[in-house]
Amino acid sequence: MNTTPATDSFGASGTTAVDTVIIGAGQSGLALGYYLAQQHRNFVILDAGTRVGDAWRNRWDSLRLFTPAKYDGLPGRRFPGDPLAFPTKDEQADYLEDYASRFHLPVRPNTAVTRLSHDGRRFHVTAGARRWTAANVVLATGAYHLPRTPRFAADLPSDVVQLHSSNYKNAAQLKPGPVLVVGLGNSGAEIALETSRTHETWLAGKPSGEIPFRHGRTAARFFIPMVRFAGMHVLTTNTPIGRKMLPKMAAMATPLIRTKVADLAAAGVHLVPRVAGVQGSEAMLDDGRRLPVANVIWCTGYTEAYPWLDIPSLPANWREQQHRGIVDALPSLYLLGKDVIFAAASETLPGVCRDAKYLAKQLAATRASQDAAELQSRLAA
Repeated sequence: MNTTPATDSFGASGTTAVDTVIIGAGQSGLALGYYLAQQHRNFVILDAGTRVGDAWRNRWDSLRLFTPAKYDGLPGRRFPGDPLAFPTKDEQADYLEDYASRFHLPVRPNTAVTRLSHDGRRFHVTAGARRWTAANVVLATGAYHLPRTPRFAADLPSDVVQLHSSNYKNAAQLKPGPVLVVGLGNSGAEIALETSRTHETWLAGKPSGEIPFRHGRTAARFFIPMVRFAGMHVLTTNTPIGRKMLPKMAAMATPLIRTKVADLAAAGVHLVPRVAGVQGSEAMLDDGRRLPVANVIWCTGYTEAYPWLDIPSLPANWREQQHRGIVDALPSLYLLGKDVIFAAASETLPGVCRDAKYLAKQLAATRASQDAAELQSRLAA
């Protein structure tokens, strides 16, 4: 494949000029990179991780994808192996790393963006001592940015082991004694099921619901394709039902997928109400009970944040004011890999690939319009 990758040949100012900077080398950034490489665009993909795929590689050890392998590939290369199997997080990470290498995508690892500004004409991207200017910037960092924990977590004594789900790897990190997992989403359910094999485990929270079928190979063959079709083609901003349902879905928690409440009960996990606070080494529950805890795993989600974004002209709600990833207030700024950008499936691998293809076409059209305007200006001169 012929590509025109960014050269990173810094001039006297220490700045490289490119057409597009993609921030984030996860599945969304790589999918867009594939399409931009096909267009022979001059672009670069910046990523804070040491290796491509680290966002997956650094999750807990037993994590598996919820989607079967037949839906986990990126454009130009299917996911290898059994199409009905559910890859491990390390298999997905290795696939992404191989993908970037195979298509010679210009990924710059160990490059954490520290500032993104806009001078009214071009973007300026800073990562330590390195700088880029670009006509376009794509935020492909996904929805998971800063781990979120309640303020009262700081009140637990230092002898209580505390981990956010982003730092949990396996039960060997825990000390003897009971485990309190806070948050009954998919992460909380799967981690609680795992810790229950070695520790008495309490799981606090209320599930938002469960998918109405058993997850596994049969679901991969018959049910997940139907869910995928609805999420990709029915629940979109182009359909009346999609426009009605997507705002509601964005505010709802994801239903339990692989691990169900019955599975937790069968494993001996104690289901308890929400944690209202802590006192000493005890967690205080909404129903008045107090639980002595030796370990707490906070499965309380993430805060979406761009602390390095320095564009004062953007309104506070700029993330919500977008059309298919194109930010209304600054059309040369794009979002990718975020939930409900266009469809219910926008955050999934199939949705990411479709949204990336759309953005690549928009970037090509914008570039063609800019080139035509520049040519007309030269001819007029």
